[in-house]
Amino acid sequence: MSSIIARLPTETINRIAAGEVVERPSSAIKELVENAIDAGARSIDIQAEMGGLSRIIIEDNGRGMSEIDLPLAVERHATSKLKPQADGTWDLLHIQTLGFRGEALPSMGSVARLNIISKPADQDAAFAIEVDGGRIAPLRPAAFSRPHGTRVELKDLFYATPARLKFMKTDRSENMAIAEEVKRQAMAHEDVGFTLELDGKRQLRLFAETPGFEGRLKRLAAILGEDFGRNSLLIDQGREGVRLTGYAGLPTFSRGNGQHQYLFVNGRPVRDKLLQGALRGAYADFLARDRHPMAVLYLDIDPQDLDVNVHPAKTEVRFRDPNLVRGLIIGALKHALASAGHRAATTVADQALSGLRPQIAPFQPSLGYQYPTPAPRPAYSLDAPHPNYMSTPAFMPSARVEADMLPHYGELAEAIADIELSAPPADIATQHPLGAARAQIHETYILAQTSDGLVIVDQHAAHERLVYEQMKTAMAQGHVARQSLLIPEIVDLEPADVSRLMTKQADLDVMGLAIEAFGPSSILVREIPALLGDCDVGALICDLADDIAEHGQALALKERMAEICGNMACRNSVRAGRRLTGEEMNALLRQMEATPHSGQCNHGRPTYVELKLKDIEKLFGRR
Repeated sequence: MSSIIARLPTETINRIAAGEVVERPSSAIKELVENAIDAGARSIDIQAEMGGLSRIIIEDNGRGMSEIDLPLAVERHATSKLKPQADGTWDLLHIQTLGFRGEALPSMGSVARLNIISKPADQDAAFAIEVDGGRIAPLRPAAFSRPHGTRVELKDLFYATPARLKFMKTDRSENMAIAEEVKRQAMAHEDVGFTLELDGKRQLRLFAETPGFEGRLKRLAAILGEDFGRNSLLIDQGREGVRLTGYAGLPTFSRGNGQHQYLFVNGRPVRDKLLQGALRGAYADFLARDRHPMAVLYLDIDPQDLDVNVHPAKTEVRFRDPNLVRGLIIGALKHALASAGHRAATTVADQALSGLRPQIAPFQPSLGYQYPTPAPRPAYSLDAPHPNYMSTPAFMPSARVEADMLPHYGELAEAIADIELSAPPADIATQHPLGAARAQIHETYILAQTSDGLVIVDQHAAHERLVYEQMKTAMAQGHVARQSLLIPEIVDLEPADVSRLMTKQADLDVMGLAIEAFGPSSILVREIPALLGDCDVGALICDLADDIAEHGQALALKERMAEICGNMACRNSVRAGRRLTGEEMNALLRQMEATPHSGQCNHGRPTYVELKLKDIEKLFGRR
């Protein structure tokens, strides 16, 4: 009887593996860049043509490979990253390099034309090897411009698997994916210089930075923009041997999507839903659901507490204790946000200044025009100030000045000449961060003078945040009003969801939700937070189960209560259109300075805009 099971040829095996390792040109660049970094490279030059499908060239100044290592480098599962232990076993639980599987180069050689030139520092000659659709050519001497390193050229990607070409996107889309991948690698390794050319045009040039926080922030600012460098918060927290560092953007420096959220684990760029859930939980009090924070986080963890051998692309990892990592991320982010106090993004002021433009009314003479004779005005003197004059810090009802309230030219000249002598002394309140209230505009915005500029405060948004923070404090102290259900509600769920909910029973009880298991596939709800009123208990429990399954947290209840508290704070805060006295305005400013997160309202919008005096002077040509 003949066997129905056949051994696949090596060439076919390599092409199957290539489909997992090299999904698109950016995947090939990722593997080659990681090889260069593992080889100790401090300068990596990348070129790509036609979205990387025509040609990719990556040249580095790493250790290089000898003529003995080159043939092994293009064999499957041959690698320099793993070494046998004393007992002869190979440890896959203590991976300290970016690559280790030994699949990238042979996979590329099986679906494209691969040419590798390499020269070690201790040899005078460089050697080259070629792989064309899986066929390996003999080793040969070659020229190499650097003292040491490796040059990899990949041509006609996927020519040996034409079906894969049908799934490639446009050259522009592939170029964007390549640029994004290079930026990720550059963010992970600030001490490595990168250049990127796409179709002969320089897209990126990053010089190597000093390792550490300062160099890392410079690298992030070069990639994500200078605004990120000015509006990010330093993260540096540790717990049980796990350290989290990086930078997170202020709530007022948010984006409309989550594309600017990056997580690096032991120097490896990864995509993990854990990060999205942690960011969502940390920023829940500050951003609306359609806004997303910017964050670049670096996690350093013992390799034995991490499994990187999840997928050939190595973009996914598993943590031995995901709850520890999630709690560390949320705690570190909340600590950083609390330390920001009332700080708001500088981009708010930049946007305000960009909307201000000096206007010069064109002079249009009209022959025969007779200027009207000014109407009689009530007499007054400097000893009896004009009714519209506001001495500091009295309340000014409006910045609107009627034409009939202006003095005659002669009187105005005398008043101007005497202002410097009779001006009130500098108010001590201007030394506060948010300054001293000077006026109220349109019964909505407070104008405050600081020692070096001007602050404009949205009185409703600012007071809304203050009221909301007071409500949060009361809830954190256990003052959550409960509402007992007349008839306890039973919610049917999957057994796994019941188990997950019961692990969070204590946390839910603190928030006013009393639940207990009612058999293997049901939850009994006895009490709910009074804030929820007449809510759909079954839908709430299902949402909680989904959140715990996806993010490990009961976000649905927190967000529901936060939304209600936010609405209550909105209704009970100072409304736009209400006139405030000078004492009320200054009291609001002082309370903002003492309240964390007062720089943004409950939806992530800024509560104030600060304009520096030097920027205002530029508008009037004084600088």
